[in-house]
Amino acid sequence: MSETKSNQRKIISGTVVSSRMEKTAVVQVQRRFAHPVFKKIVSKRVKYKVHDETNDLNVGDIVRIVETRPLSKNKRWRLLEVLERGPQD
Repeated sequence: MSETKSNQRKIISGTVVSSRMEKTAVVQVQRRFAHPVFKKIVSKRVKYKVHDETNDLNVGDIVRIVETRPLSKNKRWRLLEVLERGPQD
């Protein structure tokens, strides 16, 4: 019996914290959850390297990213859309 799984890719949103690399940006994603034992609200942050083909992201932009095939040693996400532009210098 053959089972088929749907290949849904993860989509998350976060804030651009660095855009100095060529066609790559670093996006920080923050999540808040209740600690399973202490029931206290905990914040965790993770940084993802994101492929930005057009090189138009700036620090402070809020973006939505999608999981993709490995593009380099550390780059496994690509830009889906820019939700909000950050402050312009």
